[in-house]
Amino acid sequence: MKTSICIISVTAILLASSTNAFVVPLARPYHPPSLITTATTASADTATVALQMSENDEDSDLTTTTTTTTKKETTWDRITGPKLFKTVTNWNGIHSVPLVPLRIMTGLLMIHHGSEGGLGPANFGTPEFQGFIDYIVKPYFGFLPGPPELWSALHDYVEFGGGILFALGFLTRPASLALLGTMMSAVYFHLSSVGLQGFPLGHVSNYSYDFEEPMLYSLIFLMFWFNGAGPLSIDSIIYNTISQEEEEE
Repeated sequence: MKTSICIISVTAILLASSTNAFVVPLARPYHPPSLITTATTASADTATVALQMSENDEDSDLTTTTTTTTKKETTWDRITGPKLFKTVTNWNGIHSVPLVPLRIMTGLLMIHHGSEGGLGPANFGTPEFQGFIDYIVKPYFGFLPGPPELWSALHDYVEFGGGILFALGFLTRPASLALLGTMMSAVYFHLSSVGLQGFPLGHVSNYSYDFEEPMLYSLIFLMFWFNGAGPLSIDSIIYNTISQEEEEE
């Protein structure tokens, strides 16, 4: 009896062992490494796109807010704002408007300087013209070759004819250069005769230095020599015609 019980026990133990051998434990599904990498990259790309879309939305909102809050610049803002300190680099359009009265008035004022002793230039035999020769040309410009009457007449013709050309804006650059020469000569004469007169703080009887007027004229002619006549001038009409013809060719 005992032997039978032992045989049954051994048999039960062997059956249990064989049954456990065939039981397969549950395992997690297998994923290849390439599939895992692809999934990770796709998730990162999705997050990046979402972040960029969020940033674009924020920029769009910021631009809209800036556009709606921008105030239109007024004339007062241009006078008192940052443009108060801005230097104009292009003298076209409205910036060239002040050149017109400056050029015309300077030319008209220059005409009478070249008509001493009469309505026209070089009035030989008149006291005014002869006084210009005796008291200015001879003592201060005696180093120039040729007779002083020639230089006196040339001075008058340059200021009279040059003033007309300058006012009309015709051959403005050559006229400006010639007038600049006469005005610098006048500056030299006044500095040679009376000096600086205490410039810049000195006071004189006629309230202006003798070289003051020709110096200002010189600077005006220098500016127009560099920049040309400006608008409302014969030079501008000629240039526009020539430039159009060149474009058509």
